[in-house]
Amino acid sequence: MTNLLTAIRSILFLLWMSITVVPWALAVLIYSMFVRGAPIYWLCAGWLRVAIWGCKVICGVEKRVHGMENLPDGPVVLLSKHQSTWETFAYPTIMPRPLCYVFKRELLYIPFFGWAMGRIDMIHIDRSRRTEAWNRVAEQGRKHMAAGNWVIMFPEGTRAPRGGQGVYKAGGTRLAIAAGVPVVPIAVNAARCWPRKSFMVRPGTVDVSIGKPIPSEGRTPDDLMREVEQWVEAEMRRLDPEAYAKPAA
Repeated sequence: MTNLLTAIRSILFLLWMSITVVPWALAVLIYSMFVRGAPIYWLCAGWLRVAIWGCKVICGVEKRVHGMENLPDGPVVLLSKHQSTWETFAYPTIMPRPLCYVFKRELLYIPFFGWAMGRIDMIHIDRSRRTEAWNRVAEQGRKHMAAGNWVIMFPEGTRAPRGGQGVYKAGGTRLAIAAGVPVVPIAVNAARCWPRKSFMVRPGTVDVSIGKPIPSEGRTPDDLMREVEQWVEAEMRRLDPEAYAKPAA
């Protein structure tokens, strides 16, 4: 019965997102013909608030955010654990500044959702062209941070299973060092409620833990990323100890 109820609630949540994204995306596309930059970002973030609200009301997913006081006033590269779609939707509703995501360009082809993403200041890359992708990240990342935005990257590249860990790649720390800005590590246990490769959204509380800024001056990308990895993975075990007491799933 519990699984059936979870499935029904998850389907209703998917319908909620599908129904609300179409008019919202059309509004973004029309509005972006006249205005660009931060107003478009916050308009898109408005739909993400609607989606996260629906996730809470329909599926019973709450959130707790720890460490907001650690966020700096200036430019920064946020480096987050990646387990779920939840955090990609939630971060713009949590962070006080516009976020510039680095993402694969294929997402731009998703009807309505991807079309709206293409109208805001993000960095979309072709992963098959690694040198070209890095040049774009470096160029656009500096530009967006200079405009007051924060760049956010998921070092593991793709969603890790609950209790699991991917390979932490040093692109984010490389950008931070090149731009002379600190990095902020973030741990999030969203797979507790919304596992990867699943439409089933279970009730519960997602914890987001924001670490203290780590200066990038005088560091190498690999060395800095190892420090980020150590903090994030240790914090994940504190936030979700039961997930690491058994094999990853």
